[in-house]
Amino acid sequence: LYTAELFILQSQFIDFRFSMGLHIRPVPACSRTNQDNSTLKSDNETHYTTVLIWTWPFQKKFDTDCGVFGVQKCYLTDDRSIYNKADGVFFHHRDINLKDLPKIPGPCFQKWVWVNMESPDNTLQFPWLDDLFNLTCNYRLDSNIPVPYGYLVPRNSEDPDFQLPTKDKLVCWIISNWNQHLLRVQYYNQLKDHIQISSYGKAFGNPLSNEDYKNVLSSCKFYLAFENSVHKDYITEKLFHPMSLGSVPIVLGPPRDNYMRQIPADSFIHVNDFASPKELAERLHHLNKDPEEYMRYFKWTKEYKVTSSWFGKEHACRTCDYIQKHRRSQVCHNLIEWFWG
Repeated sequence: LYTAELFILQSQFIDFRFSMGLHIRPVPACSRTNQDNSTLKSDNETHYTTVLIWTWPFQKKFDTDCGVFGVQKCYLTDDRSIYNKADGVFFHHRDINLKDLPKIPGPCFQKWVWVNMESPDNTLQFPWLDDLFNLTCNYRLDSNIPVPYGYLVPRNSEDPDFQLPTKDKLVCWIISNWNQHLLRVQYYNQLKDHIQISSYGKAFGNPLSNEDYKNVLSSCKFYLAFENSVHKDYITEKLFHPMSLGSVPIVLGPPRDNYMRQIPADSFIHVNDFASPKELAERLHHLNKDPEEYMRYFKWTKEYKVTSSWFGKEHACRTCDYIQKHRRSQVCHNLIEWFWG
């Protein structure tokens, strides 16, 4: 992604680094044997772990109570005056501004956290990211602080039993951004020749309100949970929303075994399981005529329910929790290769 904008940003960064030395890089390790920052802070400061939110993701603030995630003794703030005392500094990739980065080194216990929820295809790559951050926080399950778009949690006695919503549509797709070069659009164009698909969203000239979106999803037997790009662990709300609303997701994204690390094997249909879109359509027609076999895709609902991640807030709280439990220093030496490679 070496665009003109990137060249300008890179040049600004080189000039800025030259003038500031290496100060914008986090100190890689404390020089003390004990890496616990409690040895470096006064007693009344050791009760809470402080995470400085350098910029709010997409300029949207969220409340800072981490109790909902079972995370205690965390202090989230955007008060930059406490930079020298913060245990972690939270940087959302899309909001990074080179001229706005800290101009002095933080304390040796401080961790800089790279936060990003977009796929590599939709994330501008900067050549200076390596060695700049200590931790990664994103949807990748192998990140230091993984926060997937959603996950299954066990049902408790207070949760109502799953009831399959009334269905009046066979296959649905809701899409805002249409790009004929994307795999999902190409697959859709072939699939629709073999089965009726109810299509919604800005791409089809009929955008939905939040309420209509839920009603449409729940009224469909199957939903095209097609990701906009195919990357490791990039499994978004396109999967978890239909699951939570009683529609069987038909996924196009990473391989089946990648999905199976997050959801049961019999809770979804993968396009890779079929030799062609026509073969997939034949399978869907069969399931439409066999209610008992169709209902097997909902066996998971007897034990689990879907929870969607809370963008921004959950990332910050999970970051705080991680820093509380992992005090030793570390540096992301190969962030570019890890994420874009």
